[in-house]
Amino acid sequence: MLELIFFVLTSFAAGLSGALVPGPMLTVTISDSLKKGYLAGPMVVSGHIIAEIVLIILIIGGLRWLIDSPMAALVIGVLGGFVLMFMGYNLFKTDPDSYEPEEELKSNHSSIADGIITSISNPYFFIWWATIGFAFMFKGLEIAGIVGLLGFLVGHWSADLSWYSMVSFFTSKGSRIMNKHSYTWIMRICGVFLVALGLYFITSVTILK
Repeated sequence: MLELIFFVLTSFAAGLSGALVPGPMLTVTISDSLKKGYLAGPMVVSGHIIAEIVLIILIIGGLRWLIDSPMAALVIGVLGGFVLMFMGYNLFKTDPDSYEPEEELKSNHSSIADGIITSISNPYFFIWWATIGFAFMFKGLEIAGIVGLLGFLVGHWSADLSWYSMVSFFTSKGSRIMNKHSYTWIMRICGVFLVALGLYFITSVTILK
């Protein structure tokens, strides 16, 4: 029992170390939180979890070799890079007149979609799950079978949810005292960051190829 608890805490720490690294999901969480409020973070993470569940099913189904293949990394990196650049472009040209800090949008479906898109467009998402994630899954099964696997997922997803919920909460609170000029510049910075990440993904996988 103690070993299982320690394993869950280790999974949380590993998940948190990954969540703290700036990336497309963090950028989208910030931009969505400014527009939709504090629920945007949990919704983005929900989309991320959906993508991870599908990937876990593929790994368990024996397709780890395909996910971890150089060709898959190339295709995902190039296509994902262009998707991130497109998302970044849309953020950069955000109309400042659309900024309404007092009105939280009720629909969070687009934030869930953003969580899915920023996950599957990131080649390192697949690499992490085909290597580190697979090792954690195997260790969890070794410790306590399906309970160990679920323990890993609970720890991992709790890390994502706690961090991005906190980011979303403080970002949305900051939007209450933000003017349109500040909002526009934050959106442009987020947009440039996503474009830069997209270019990085494309160049890194093509160079490795």
